[in-house]
Parts: sequence; structure tokens; C-alpha cells
Amino acid sequence: MENIIEIDNLIFEYSNDEFRHRAIDDLSLNVKKGEFVAIIGHNGSGKSTLSKNLNAILLPTSGDVKINGMNTKNESLLWDIRQTAGMVFQNPDNQIVATIVEEDVAFGCENLGIESSQIRKRVDDALKSVEMYEHKDRQPHLLSGGQKQRVAIAGIIAMMPACIIFDEATAMLDPSGRKEVMDTIKKLNKEYNITVLHITHFMEEAVEADRVIVMEKGKKVLEGTPRQVFSHIDQLKEIGLDVPYMTELAQMLNFSGIEIDKNVLTVEEMVGELCRLK
Repeated sequence: MENIIEIDNLIFEYSNDEFRHRAIDDLSLNVKKGEFVAIIGHNGSGKSTLSKNLNAILLPTSGDVKINGMNTKNESLLWDIRQTAGMVFQNPDNQIVATIVEEDVAFGCENLGIESSQIRKRVDDALKSVEMYEHKDRQPHLLSGGQKQRVAIAGIIAMMPACIIFDEATAMLDPSGRKEVMDTIKKLNKEYNITVLHITHFMEEAVEADRVIVMEKGKKVLEGTPRQVFSHIDQLKEIGLDVPYMTELAQMLNFSGIEIDKNVLTVEEMVGELCRLK
């Protein structure tokens, strides 16, 4: 399958006259079209800096980032890159600019110069895809956190990106809001074949991905399926990361003499293992 994201020997440094900090250190990574990739790492690991390089908000100090073959260093391709790889940020209030939901979703399309008749269809389709169509006439400030984030996602979808980057998009939400957004992310990936790059510090969200990448000090230190990555419990804890609750519980049960699969990831899998013991 063809790659939509290609990162080759990416180095990114924050610097001024007084200091220089290497946030991403010689990172190479490919993401295939239609893939759902989760990126995890503690604060300062470089994951949010990476997301901003993918959307050309930041440009490499050295190395290359290509989005659908377009190099982010090519300034003439900036709008094409951002239309191909949309970005959803941590705080939905920072992305919502209009006073009515449907007007906010239309905002990005208007900036792209899309015809009014086409915008109308895109806005309706985008709101339906995130199950917010019935709220199209509401004021965003009256919505819950999860609903606001879904409106922000709809605004990106209306621009028809092939890829959406979620940069800690669930971090400010309560458990109910996080579930709403995760359900939306999975739907966009599975039903609409939109490539998803989900940067998160919630391990239970990373479990939903096809592939998990662990970052530490700007480098990729682990990569694989969720089951492969979260089997490295000791290594993850050494770099300050948790593992899914059910994986930790499975390890504790094994230590206490109850033999179940140590690589359990979800509640459903744990229930299956416990039923098997009976």
C-alpha cells in the first residue's frame, strides 16, 4: 500500500541566541494510506513537535517530511499539504471561530475558495459523519467538550483531507467526551478510509490503533501492533509511560499465580480470559 506520510532523517531543533534544543532526533517513519497510527510518549518526547512538522506549521532543521509526495519545505505547496493532512488540536475552543456550528464547519472551505453550493454539501456531510448534524444551528459555546471537538473535526473533514492528525485531541475532555471523539476517529478511519495519526497520552486509546509508535527524547524507541508494544511493560515504565489497565491487571494476576494471557489489552479480552479459567 502506498505511503501518505514519509519522514526521512528528520531533525528539528528549537533555538535562539541563548539555547538550542533538539526536539526530534533523526526520525524516519512511514504511514500508509488508510492506516491508524497512535504515537505515545511522555511530555517532552517530541510527539507534538512531530505533528506540527507534518502539517508544515514547523519546518525541519534537516531531513524531509513528505505528505502524499509533497515536501513540506516547498512553500508553494503549503495549502495543498494542509488540505491533504488536516490537524485537530488539543483545545477545540482554539479551532472554533464562528458563532454558529455550521458556519464554523464551513470556514475552512471558504478559505480554500470552494463554491458555495459545494460548501453546503460538504458541511452537511461532515456534520453527519461526526453525528452533529442536528446541532448545526447551535452556538458552539453551548456544546459539551466532546461535541465541540467533533465540530472541530467536522471542519477538517469538510476540507476533504486524506489524512487527519489528532494532536492530543482528547486531552482536555472528560471520559464521555473522549469516548465520543474516539468513536468518531475510528469511524472516519474504518468507514471513510481516512488515514489517522493519533497523538495521545491515553494508553486505552492507543490500543485502538493498527500500529503504535513510542517516542522518547525525539527518537522512536518502540514500534509495532498494540499487542507487541504493550508487551514491553518494563521498558515502557522505565521511560515514564503507563500500560493499558487490563495489561497491568493481567501481569498482577500472573504474579499472584493466576495464569492468563499476559498480553490482554481490553476489558473484553480480560473477561474472556477469566471466563476461560472457569
